[in-house]
Amino acid sequence: MNFPLSMETSRVHRIAVSIFFFIAGLVFSSWTCRIPDIKMQLQLSDGALGSVLFALPVGLMASLPVSGFLVTRYGSRSVLILAATLYPITLIFLGLAGHVWQLVTGLVFFGLWSNMLNISVNTQAVSVEGLYGRSIMASFHGLWSLAGFGGGFIGFLLSPAGVPPFIHYLCICGVCLLLVLFTHKYLVNQDVGSGSGQPLFAKPDSVILKLGVIAFSGMVCEGTMFDWSGVYFQKIVLVPKQYVIFGFVAFMSTMAGGRFTADWMVTRIGVTKVLQISGICIASGLLLAVALPYFVTATIGFLLVGIGVSSVVPLVYGLAGKSKTMSPGVALAAVSTIGFVGFLIGPPIIGFVAEAASLKSSFTLVAMFGIATALLASQTRTK
Repeated sequence: MNFPLSMETSRVHRIAVSIFFFIAGLVFSSWTCRIPDIKMQLQLSDGALGSVLFALPVGLMASLPVSGFLVTRYGSRSVLILAATLYPITLIFLGLAGHVWQLVTGLVFFGLWSNMLNISVNTQAVSVEGLYGRSIMASFHGLWSLAGFGGGFIGFLLSPAGVPPFIHYLCICGVCLLLVLFTHKYLVNQDVGSGSGQPLFAKPDSVILKLGVIAFSGMVCEGTMFDWSGVYFQKIVLVPKQYVIFGFVAFMSTMAGGRFTADWMVTRIGVTKVLQISGICIASGLLLAVALPYFVTATIGFLLVGIGVSSVVPLVYGLAGKSKTMSPGVALAAVSTIGFVGFLIGPPIIGFVAEAASLKSSFTLVAMFGIATALLASQTRTK
């Protein structure tokens, strides 16, 4: 079947950008799935590991104000190629780390390249979405989640087999660099909004700020589920040890699946309603798990949370990239900065509230962020 040239070009761009999202997810999950092995390799205590892992968000936060500037100044294509090359290479150094200071240094740079890749690949995605003229942003993030599952599964196979993290990471790096080599030429050359007179730096308007707060709320919920879903099943639902992971698996499965259906939903009912439904799903899922903390009901609740969380960040990024007052790279960096603060502070807040009151109280508090997502979405102009 012959397609118009523009359609064929758009599809080629979409495949290329999808591959870079896959690279991002594969590299990150490859790191996280071998953390226990690296912990053992360096003989770190739980407390020491927690301190070391803080180096990654330090690198992320350090790169946030720089990434938007670089993407706007040099274009997302150039920045993406650079970041997608250095990101997997840094993974090798994490596997080679023989001292704590080496691991900490590597994680700072790992976080830096991670965020630079995140901003540039989402800017590319905004441009491709513009070529299609409809929402496709969530499907890109779905590829990230799919790669996360794949990377985790590879680690699940290699770790028990005694394959050192360095060898594992060397193979992942080789695959990623080959993907970059063969697909970089098909990335979008000019970003949406480039050359339109938009400033490199601008004060975020009310729409960008509201999108940032929506991202913040969504990422508080996401970070909570990543760090506390297993603990909730263990301490509140009181499931046998072998079932503790069910809460996290339930959340991750619908989070990944939801990203492949969100664009279809946006096309039919609009992005505002999808964000409102997302917030309602987050809140109702968490409140269900709190009100009825039993295996079946808590699992259903976490499935709902996954559905709700799946759409928030991709759709907010897509809207930010279409800002009329800021360049795509700077707008994405602004929203990403606000959102990532939520991802960082959400899990610790859960711990503090749980210590002062209870874990159920913490999850009730997080449900309020789901409600905030729905309310803010209704007040944000998305046209």
